[in-house]
Amino acid sequence: MTIRVLVADDQQLIRIGLAGIVDTAPDLKSIGSVATGRDAVAAAAEHRPEVVLMDVRMPEMDGIEATRRITTAGHARVLMLTTFDLDEYVFGALRAGASGFLLKDAPPLDLLSAVRTVAQGEALLAPRVTKRLIAAYVNRQAQPHVKEPPRLPEAVTTREREVLLLVAEGLTNAEIAERLYIGAGTVKTHVARLLAKLDARDRVQLVIHAYRSGLTG
Repeated sequence: MTIRVLVADDQQLIRIGLAGIVDTAPDLKSIGSVATGRDAVAAAAEHRPEVVLMDVRMPEMDGIEATRRITTAGHARVLMLTTFDLDEYVFGALRAGASGFLLKDAPPLDLLSAVRTVAQGEALLAPRVTKRLIAAYVNRQAQPHVKEPPRLPEAVTTREREVLLLVAEGLTNAEIAERLYIGAGTVKTHVARLLAKLDARDRVQLVIHAYRSGLTG
């Protein structure tokens, strides 16, 4: 299956560059580019791409709000791209439902891999910022009167806890399968059960649950 990608960035050279990188991969295809968040929402609704490469700072409507509207409508998965390694943007992206967060200085091959990861329904955060930002996000959300972190439900099995910990470390299903010596299909089943048991929307929320429960930190 060809993964169709929409590029949203207010800088023309960036749009051309990103689309060009996407089109170097045989399994990816750029289906258009837009310069504003408002146009990104409209284009996603019209073309239904698998992935939107979304800049954070854009005129008319910023990337965070555009992401919220696109993910709420279920029109596409969103991979946020930004030059700025700032917590506020990651927090906003998490709340808006983004499936990934990547800095613009990432190598082209990392960008292509990120698009594939997000298109497959997995979450991706830039490795150098993942743990710090998720931990800060959880701390910011913590209630002052809560003395102990909430525990994982008893229904979560020992194996599922192991899978959750590896998800929190940023591993893909294939990498988790290799680490635990089990099949990728089995990992997928464990992840699906974790999503259901923890009432989580996606893998990003699983990571947040892992931090909140004290499983990792």
